[in-house]
Amino acid sequence: MVEAMVTDMEHQQQENVTALQNQTSGAMIVVLPMSLGIISNTVALFILVNAYSLQRRHSKATFLLFATSLVITDFFGHVIPGALVLRLYLSGGASPEDSSDSMCQFLGGSMVFFGLCPLLIGCAMAAERCLGVTKPLLHLSLVTKTRTKVCLSVIWLAALSVALLPCFQVGSYTYQEPKTWCFINVLNDTMEVNVTFVVLFSGLGLTSLAVALVCNTISGLTLVLARIRRQPGSHHSARSHDIEMVVQLVGITVTSCICWSPLL
Repeated sequence: MVEAMVTDMEHQQQENVTALQNQTSGAMIVVLPMSLGIISNTVALFILVNAYSLQRRHSKATFLLFATSLVITDFFGHVIPGALVLRLYLSGGASPEDSSDSMCQFLGGSMVFFGLCPLLIGCAMAAERCLGVTKPLLHLSLVTKTRTKVCLSVIWLAALSVALLPCFQVGSYTYQEPKTWCFINVLNDTMEVNVTFVVLFSGLGLTSLAVALVCNTISGLTLVLARIRRQPGSHHSARSHDIEMVVQLVGITVTSCICWSPLL
């Protein structure tokens, strides 16, 4: 009996050590990318704010307003869900009987909101640049700072509306393995409303990526043709600005495709 008790205690201690190691490694997996995202976005925001205050060119100022909003949204997208996931990791995850609670609802809504916002903002940026490159006069008359702010507000409101759909019994959020994060329920007891919800989320995300790719392709081809047709010695500072912004957009779009396409 003594030997059995000692063996049981040793086994329990080993399980506790293993659980602690898994908990620590899981927390590090959350902390490292979250810290990197926070630092990167803080530096980017500082650069963009300085550039925006010094910029007098209309199209560049509008682009910087979109870019600043994208960075701010991505910053909070790292802080809020990351902090909640870290808390779950440190507490050992949700209990097996928990399928959803208020924290899970908030975390799942945050994942959907901060997932859709960057994709929609990137799409709007690509469409704005495409209009600026292909129809500069029309862009000058249509695109203003006020309308840009209205567009951003509509994007945030649309993403928030999608994230809040489970509050109206359209879809649901549930804990995902290993019970340390929440997202749309697509694996267990999936109903039609869950399928509708996930199709809406994926459809909006994939449509945003597709529109951004098309707009960036049109902008890039237009600039390449303009560079080929440009006469030697002609003024081309405006085109240089456009090329710079399109290159940045291509980087954003490619990153978004790599990060989001598998999940969507």
